[in-house]
Amino acid sequence: MTLRTATAVIDCKALIDNFAVIKKKAPDSQVLAVLKANAYGHGLERIAKALPQADAFGVARLDEALALRVAGVIKPIVLLEGVFNAFELPVLAVNKLQTIVHNEEQLKAITDTNLVLEEPLKVWLKIDTGMHRLGIHPKDFQYYYQSLKNSSNVHDDIVLMSHFSCADDLENSVTSAQIQLFESTIEGLANPRSFANSAAINAWPQSHYEWIRPGLMLYGVSPMTEPKPSAKELGLKPVMTLQSSLIAIREIEAGSAVGYGGAWISDKKTTIGVVAIGYGDGYPRHAVNGTPVLINGRKVPLIGKVSMDMITVDLGENSTDAVGDLVTLWGQGLAVEEVAKYATTIPYELLCNITRRVKVQVN
Repeated sequence: MTLRTATAVIDCKALIDNFAVIKKKAPDSQVLAVLKANAYGHGLERIAKALPQADAFGVARLDEALALRVAGVIKPIVLLEGVFNAFELPVLAVNKLQTIVHNEEQLKAITDTNLVLEEPLKVWLKIDTGMHRLGIHPKDFQYYYQSLKNSSNVHDDIVLMSHFSCADDLENSVTSAQIQLFESTIEGLANPRSFANSAAINAWPQSHYEWIRPGLMLYGVSPMTEPKPSAKELGLKPVMTLQSSLIAIREIEAGSAVGYGGAWISDKKTTIGVVAIGYGDGYPRHAVNGTPVLINGRKVPLIGKVSMDMITVDLGENSTDAVGDLVTLWGQGLAVEEVAKYATTIPYELLCNITRRVKVQVN
């Protein structure tokens, strides 16, 4: 008997197809493909090597960037959180890494450093236009911009950028206000600009500018809020399909409790199946009864509490499923967005939470 344990199947062709969809929406923009958090759980080095079409890659922190360089990735890499201390600057310079500047500490670290840099740093200056998370205040823009322009440690070609807070919501006026503030703040400058995340790539073409920064879209997930076009309607394909196997099947009578705490009680005679996956693999612990699971081309409901290594599903009284049958938890045939709703979370978290013991199969 051969059973599949928890396995993340990574479809590199789907990734390339999704990239093509993105480029079609913003044909005149360069693409900074966002690979932070282990490429949203898909494998940092793997995804970078599978996307030679990208113009640059974005990661959150220095260790991610260095891992890409060690893996032989030579494309430009941008640190989306910027540097954490001045001693990182020579490392950036020697590895030809680019950095965002979003606060005065980072500005001073770069402009005032006594450390020898192999070459000037390429900087992306981030302006807070309404996200109120990272970024400089618009009123301080000229001070930051001129300080960077006057520094011999900074490359002349400074990218000006911001970040949307509500681009996934077409009814929210904040996005238009952010675009207006961004453009008025940098008026008169010919620097390359970057604003559009996945949602804005779809819905706000006026924000595409010279650089777009797709993240979730790359991996085949719709970035829009309800009512929204689905990933399929946007032409996107899931890059990750999370699978496992049925490892046990049994019939139970009406009134039978299943799982820890008897959290689910059958109201009729039925057949239940046990699937070899649980929160130890990254399946969401708080997925509720009824969360869909795909088996033999049909959706069946999760029942009972998610265990560390197993979940239980209701196969139905007349089930013909067998031990060893393939089970899809999300991906091809079952959108991760649908599962995320039942787990009261977002697709980002499900994708990023895949644990190390999950096997990876690359197609």
